[in-house]
Amino acid sequence: MLDFDEAYKVTNAKDLLKEISELYQLVVTEGDAIFEKWEADIIRPEFNESARNLSYYLALRQRDIRGIQRDLVPWGLSSLGRLESKTLSTLEAVIHALTAIVGEQVSEQTPPFDAFNLGEERLAFNTALILGEKPNNRNTRIMVTMPTQAAGNIQLVRDLINKGMNVARINCAHDTEDIWMQIIGNIRQVSNELNKDVRILMDIAGPKIRIDWIFTTHKKPKISLGDTIYLTKDYNHLPKNNEAKVTAGCSIPQIFEQLSIGDAVLIDDGTVETKVIDVSHDYAKLEVHKIKGKSIRIKADKGLNFPGLYFAIDILTQEDKEAIAFSAEHADIIGCSFVRDVNDIKSIQSELHSLLGKKAKDIPLMVKIETVQAVQNLTQIILAAASHNPFSVMIARGDLAVETGYIRLAEVQQQIMWICEAADIPVVWGTEVLANMIDTGIPSRAEVTDAAEGGRSDCVMLNKGDYIVDTVEMLDEILHMMKEHQFKKTPKLRALSIAKNNDHKN
Repeated sequence: MLDFDEAYKVTNAKDLLKEISELYQLVVTEGDAIFEKWEADIIRPEFNESARNLSYYLALRQRDIRGIQRDLVPWGLSSLGRLESKTLSTLEAVIHALTAIVGEQVSEQTPPFDAFNLGEERLAFNTALILGEKPNNRNTRIMVTMPTQAAGNIQLVRDLINKGMNVARINCAHDTEDIWMQIIGNIRQVSNELNKDVRILMDIAGPKIRIDWIFTTHKKPKISLGDTIYLTKDYNHLPKNNEAKVTAGCSIPQIFEQLSIGDAVLIDDGTVETKVIDVSHDYAKLEVHKIKGKSIRIKADKGLNFPGLYFAIDILTQEDKEAIAFSAEHADIIGCSFVRDVNDIKSIQSELHSLLGKKAKDIPLMVKIETVQAVQNLTQIILAAASHNPFSVMIARGDLAVETGYIRLAEVQQQIMWICEAADIPVVWGTEVLANMIDTGIPSRAEVTDAAEGGRSDCVMLNKGDYIVDTVEMLDEILHMMKEHQFKKTPKLRALSIAKNNDHKN
């Protein structure tokens, strides 16, 4: 217990009350101004209060309030560290408590108790609407990427659902409509048989930039540190005097128009990191600066990332539009990959409207946050999407890590989760969750911790692999355990087994 004398306590409490009251007024004024700019564009009334809370949260988080947090703790008051879904109510409760401490007359009503639950209730409603019923044993849903085998192996689908799969993800970058239809048919049949609410997400490929083809005079060439790679438009633009082991094709002309010497180019989700050392209007010469292992073979269809660069590429290809048409008829959720800004959201919504008319607003959308531009435009993306459609976000940590840099990934993914919680937007924790177990049957220690951390999201995504059924079962157990200890940013102080077993005897 802190040993303050009475005069010191009252003086400092008054100073703190004045400081946080001024902060509150600024948050209200600025938050109201933000919401006023948004309000006319909000078509879905269900998003209205969520957007209002988000506006106050953004007004608050534009400031560094660590000093106020520190000063609140000795008074036994909220340090404001968990106010995402209840921004104003938390500030009001703190002000009322401080007012009582200094012995002044309270001028405003205390926020009602139910005000502290409304955001959580809105999030629970949105999550159930998009991702299906909440499992009995955990807060967090489990999503699984469907392998091609799920089309012809209904027992695999049955095993996944029995072990805890709540959402089935179909990656539209792979397979065909016939295969998708078979997978969907198996999921619908088994979920009906088992009376389970299993949602189907169809993930539209989007404008991921990839290596179209590989040209080499070497047999199975491997790239090492210091090697050069030529990136070029097509076979007609192979560089002369080519000393590189590999020439990789990329048919998107905007790349070569915008690349400059010194720009980073990452291949295969950052497995190979290169720098541009020469560039023209139809090719770029890359030098390998970092590589996974001592050497690696580069293959066609691997992704290319250009951190810090923005290419004006349409969000939807013709193949994507065909996949959206299929998804609008058969899926529960439409996933949107490589979204960068509000214009991308509007293009997707426009495509849906052309297919479904007014019914387009009922289609839940899920945007994968995997580019620097998407992170920078996150608030505007949420507003544009959730104002018209049920909306959720996937943190696609693979491409996101490559784009932001691995050091920043942990920080960025937390900020995405905070912003989404303030807007009552469900979040999916994706990419390489329990990846080692999926491939080998045995998890690494670190990925078990990562899976537990994913319990702070609303859904965790697993990729396909040989041991996917066992992995779903293990993730179900991990998320069940974490339900008792954590909800979002809030620790739950369940009795510690360690404390119970300590009898304090020598």
